[in-house]
Amino acid sequence: MQLTQGRAFTAPRSAARPAARSVVVRASGAHIPRVNAAAVATTPDWEALAKDMELKSPLEIMDHALKTFGSDVAIAFSGAEDVALIEYAHLTGRPYRVFSLDTGRLNPETYRLFDQVEKHYKIRIEYTFPEAQEVMDLVRNKGLFSFYEDGHGECCRIRKVKPLRKQLKTLRSWITGQRKDQSPGTRTEVPVVQVDPVFEGVDGGAGSLIKYNPLSNMTSAEVWNFLRVMNVPVNSLHNCGYISIGCEPCTRPVLPNQAEREGRWWWEDAAAKECGLHSGNIKKADGTTEERKAERDLWPAEGSAVATLSKEEVRALADGARGAKGTLAVLYAPWCPFCQRMEAAYEELAAQLAGGNVRVAKYQADIDREFCNEKLQLKTFPTIVYLPPNSTQVIKYPSERRDVDTLAMWVKTVAGL
Repeated sequence: MQLTQGRAFTAPRSAARPAARSVVVRASGAHIPRVNAAAVATTPDWEALAKDMELKSPLEIMDHALKTFGSDVAIAFSGAEDVALIEYAHLTGRPYRVFSLDTGRLNPETYRLFDQVEKHYKIRIEYTFPEAQEVMDLVRNKGLFSFYEDGHGECCRIRKVKPLRKQLKTLRSWITGQRKDQSPGTRTEVPVVQVDPVFEGVDGGAGSLIKYNPLSNMTSAEVWNFLRVMNVPVNSLHNCGYISIGCEPCTRPVLPNQAEREGRWWWEDAAAKECGLHSGNIKKADGTTEERKAERDLWPAEGSAVATLSKEEVRALADGARGAKGTLAVLYAPWCPFCQRMEAAYEELAAQLAGGNVRVAKYQADIDREFCNEKLQLKTFPTIVYLPPNSTQVIKYPSERRDVDTLAMWVKTVAGL
């Protein structure tokens, strides 16, 4: 188990918790913080707390987590920038726990960093491993690199998700290094504290696990400035162009101006790391599904510079009936939050390109999935494609970045504006 200032602890559980922050004294004399029962005796309004703490510093957010949950909270350390979390925890002066998922496929540099961090902070990281039988079955049945062919989901589920779920079932709270700027499509609304929407804590059930994201509002530049100033150990892979670091076969360096998580699972569709094709389906009692309805459409036609394509127009474009003007089309679903978040940028792009040789358009593809999947390379929402004039070619936009400048630059490179 874990420790700061050389104090290791293993917290025994008690049915009757103290009414305020207290400690348990072990035979060794080490003081073990218990959960602050006064702070969590009644269910807090975590959403309101998140708003209240939105402008707090990472150090204050970290201190709140450790003070509130004591030994029932732990830092998830991946071997990349998460070392900033450990430094902040160290600066609070409170005991803290750190755990990490050893998938068996990490880079040698990551294992060396683990050792450096343990020695630097005088701690022991709680390593969590996948079930050996499950890993053995996967590799024997599909080989060592099956994820290159059928996606990373199965391997990640065995090596990461299930071990993480097991670890979190021993906690009431965990602390992650998520930041809003890490991935433009998926993390733009990460709160500083939240009820975990996916995993359960030791008590089980919805709402039993609280997640803190102290670095949420920091930029990559700010995190790295902090790491350099504090002179803490960092993964040597960062010197080789790696930013977001995961398993060795699934991580590569990123190029200039790429989003940092584009180096993860790069062989898959970029949006596959965001909004799945079937996430808009709601299962009914009889086992069938129905489309999720949106309160409003995106890029409403009235006053919009974004053209609305009909089913007939889309089929004609797919068949090559395009004329002399190219078409930049977003295949979207109005219920998809990632489509919703790109609305303003796409509208601005349409206004910039109005009157030129490229028409900016939209097509509600969630009602026409099969055709769009076959003819327009749709896999997930949103999918952006460029349809060159006088051609049957379909060029898919491959990046997670959907800001105006990046989209405009890409259109220029493929359309020759």
